[in-house]
Amino acid sequence: MAGAAGASWAGPDGAGGPAGGVVVGLHKDDKEFRHPAVSYLDYKQLDMDRVLTALLPRLRWKGSPSVIVGSGADLSVDAFVEQIAESPDWFVGFDPDVTARWLETHLLDLVNRGKPGQAVAGLRPLHGFTYRFRVGRRSRPYGADEQLYWMLHHGSKSRETVLRLLKNFFFAGVDQRVGGVGDATEIDVETQTLINLCEAAKRAVTDREDRSRVRKIYPPLDTAAAELLTQDVTRLLYHRGVVPRSVLVDHLKILFAFHLARYHFRIMKTLPIWTAGDRVGFGGGFFLDVAGVPGTPAARLAETSAQVWYDRIPAFVQATFTVKKLDDFGWHLVKIGKLRKPAGDMFLVEQLLSLLGPAHKADRGRFAEARLARVVEAASGEDNGLDPQIADLLQLKLDPFATYIEIITAYRIKFHRGYLTDCLDSLLLKHRPGAMLTQPRRGQRRFVLDSRLLEVLLQLALLRPDGAGTLRTAAIRVDEFLAVLRDRYGLYIDELPPGDGFGQPSIIDHRALRENRAALVARLREIGFYTDLSDAYLTQTITPRYRLGPDGAPR
Repeated sequence: MAGAAGASWAGPDGAGGPAGGVVVGLHKDDKEFRHPAVSYLDYKQLDMDRVLTALLPRLRWKGSPSVIVGSGADLSVDAFVEQIAESPDWFVGFDPDVTARWLETHLLDLVNRGKPGQAVAGLRPLHGFTYRFRVGRRSRPYGADEQLYWMLHHGSKSRETVLRLLKNFFFAGVDQRVGGVGDATEIDVETQTLINLCEAAKRAVTDREDRSRVRKIYPPLDTAAAELLTQDVTRLLYHRGVVPRSVLVDHLKILFAFHLARYHFRIMKTLPIWTAGDRVGFGGGFFLDVAGVPGTPAARLAETSAQVWYDRIPAFVQATFTVKKLDDFGWHLVKIGKLRKPAGDMFLVEQLLSLLGPAHKADRGRFAEARLARVVEAASGEDNGLDPQIADLLQLKLDPFATYIEIITAYRIKFHRGYLTDCLDSLLLKHRPGAMLTQPRRGQRRFVLDSRLLEVLLQLALLRPDGAGTLRTAAIRVDEFLAVLRDRYGLYIDELPPGDGFGQPSIIDHRALRENRAALVARLREIGFYTDLSDAYLTQTITPRYRLGPDGAPR
């Protein structure tokens, strides 16, 4: 299928159809794309404050979303100020003007911040119950909360450890049994304000578990990525006793975004290979420009790396369409009694790809021919006849199912490519703190290593096993840290990723790699993790900012 698709994806497709052809009104069944066995994401532009806000009720209700009970008002800054003013038992000495400015700058998640259309999306997710004050239409997670929760669920060996740690962290200061105020020893003033606000308004606004939908829990396609996410979250929460709470929440958002991006890039590379019949493992490397200066040799290498990964979107769109339509085909076989209903009423990707085998060829052909007839009829105008591009695809005499996938991909590729690009840009925190991506105006995308992301990765790397089954901070050499970035995350600084758009490095490349490594050392020095001891290579060490013993206890 991939060979024929290259031509059908070339050029713009206007209002949803191939260039020069009629506009096809595809049936809903043909346009359906997303499949939760691949990802729960709806592939839209994401905001990590809103993703984390939507994750909080899932932590409270063991994976379920919640239904808000109470006020459905369009909340405003003034409404929060009024609630505080009307709750003197919870808020003593709060000046309305100062409170309004503090809420606006520190405690509220706003859309169009500082612009005429500024509006409240909700409270910043510094505490568990802040999700009760979200404005649904402005605080959409687009499935990222669900994806995160089930990655954490399946990635944890004990199934509950990391989720319990997250729940205890976000709902600190609250008595979990009754939902009231509990031990507040770990709480800062911002979080305590949010807890008091939730308590003051709990008679008007509360929530309950949403049981309106039957839950289908799909395991993550890339299980290794899920396990790495749970390890990293556990390690980051080791720092909860020494890192200010608001800073640690920001670090969690950066970490969640990084792992969601990494997960989806890995499946974007691998799923098309699986649908072509070759079973390979997940992997891939990203070259990062550390200095962040456009036009340098290292920047050009990072542009090449980003382009290679983003150019995989079309093949991923086709592969996802393949999985989704095989799911339709699988349920068709169940309906006609030729396939047993799957466990849990859900097909996994491996089960669906098995339907491409010769045992189902005849039924698959009949299923695809019926759908092809519907698409061809929609593509045939009264005067123009059959769209030329569809005619060309039909003349290739491919397997009917392959032809069907080629045609619907050709008509929907521009739509999905745009949304997938926006989604990946937002997960890489483009032009935001913690970014792994930048793009100058009218320039190319390139992978970078923002200082906030570097700091998060450093805090994880500096926690080392102590031989007693626990972790403690320890200094590491720069070359050891570079190995951690490569081996653990696929992030390359002083080497080129094998494959993924790169061959043997040239002399110019070697110079760029040395300069990139030097830029990393300079960045480490700037953020306070590195001090020159001597010029000797083996004494270039990174020292922890926080000295932690077992269970995160300061030492």
